[in-house]
Amino acid sequence: MCEFHRKLYQYILFRIILVRIIPRRIELGKVRNSGSWVMLYGRRKTGKTFLVEHFLEYDDYFFVNRDGTVFDRVSGEHFTHSEFVKLFPRILGDGCTVIDEFHRLPESFLDVLHSHAGKGRVLLLTSTLWLAKRLLNRKSPLLGVVAPVKVGLIDEREILVEMSRELRGKELVESAVYLREPLLIQPFKPPIREFLATYMHSAGAMVGELVGETFSEEERTMSEIYEAILRGISDGKHTSTELSSLLHSRGLISKDNPGVLQKYLTTLVNMGILDKRLVHGKRRKKFVYTHSSPLLDLHFYLEAKYSYTELETPVEFIRKVVNALVPRHVEWFVESLLSEIFGLRPVKIEMPDFEIDIVLAYLKKVEIAGEVKWREHISGNELRKIEDRLSKFKCRKIIVVPSEDSMSRSPKFAQVLTPDDLINISKESLESISSGHSG
Repeated sequence: MCEFHRKLYQYILFRIILVRIIPRRIELGKVRNSGSWVMLYGRRKTGKTFLVEHFLEYDDYFFVNRDGTVFDRVSGEHFTHSEFVKLFPRILGDGCTVIDEFHRLPESFLDVLHSHAGKGRVLLLTSTLWLAKRLLNRKSPLLGVVAPVKVGLIDEREILVEMSRELRGKELVESAVYLREPLLIQPFKPPIREFLATYMHSAGAMVGELVGETFSEEERTMSEIYEAILRGISDGKHTSTELSSLLHSRGLISKDNPGVLQKYLTTLVNMGILDKRLVHGKRRKKFVYTHSSPLLDLHFYLEAKYSYTELETPVEFIRKVVNALVPRHVEWFVESLLSEIFGLRPVKIEMPDFEIDIVLAYLKKVEIAGEVKWREHISGNELRKIEDRLSKFKCRKIIVVPSEDSMSRSPKFAQVLTPDDLINISKESLESISSGHSG
């Protein structure tokens, strides 16, 4: 091998190693099993376009520009809206047609889609709020015509298993928590806490725009309400009652009425921007809301507390906030991970002077209760307090720690899960899903 080819080979190898590709097996399975007309929807930068380009076969790929013109990514041609409407019925056949950002076409295009339903295979991609709401609404012209598939953050199991090829232990879990955001995967360089501090310092305003276009089709007042909700949740307001009082005090809603906010909260949950959990054991249904994305929670926390994108904020300051929030985000990650693995619903327990990190239930029965202690050392006294809290549950009990060396002794009546254990049960779960898809 000559010197030129040796260097070329090294460069190609370097690029291959540098590029991280997460297969998204779960979303792919949903798309392939959802029929011939599918709409991929969700917040910006969750990997909808990447998923289609790299893992699905298509014959035609059209991208709708902001001005409503349509670009054919296969042939390189451009079409006006009216030209594309005439072209669309003629290209429907045995192949697959992709229309990316199709919400930018006039609303009348929904009727065009409806009139040609069932012909060929169609993939529609959108990241806007109003169209997702319309599709999920009973009066939608596309209801029953297009199967909606939400593309949110990367599944906890998948990111944990894939990143275990590069990282281990505590650093692996912390990195997986934030790398569920597809836009962080390529630029990421460990350690994750340092990377996050630097990233938020330089690109914080861009992070806020991840939900910006989601609201672009809404009225300005509604956009302000959505952003106030997101900031409020990061600032510790997790119920509709707390959020209603906050928004009313800021003049964004006319009455302090939690019912007014339900449509906004429901939309944010449907778009995968917020998670909604039932408070267990209440006679009247009560829910708590948290950010689905730890990255967005970090951003809106920094905005709500410190207006960090508007004021000069040193990276050292952001680093301290990152260090303070990482344990909370690891707790969310582990709760959601175990929920997916065991097929249980995360719920919250509200009792005076009592908190428990993880409660997973089937119907009204608690099946798993657990604590996440994400620190280098857990004293014997703290371990006794954990055991006392867990003893109140008659179910499987777990304690999640970064390493078995973190504990001064083995806990009573509880199973200890380390990063290696989380990887193993994640692999088993993914293999089970793959077998189900192949079967």
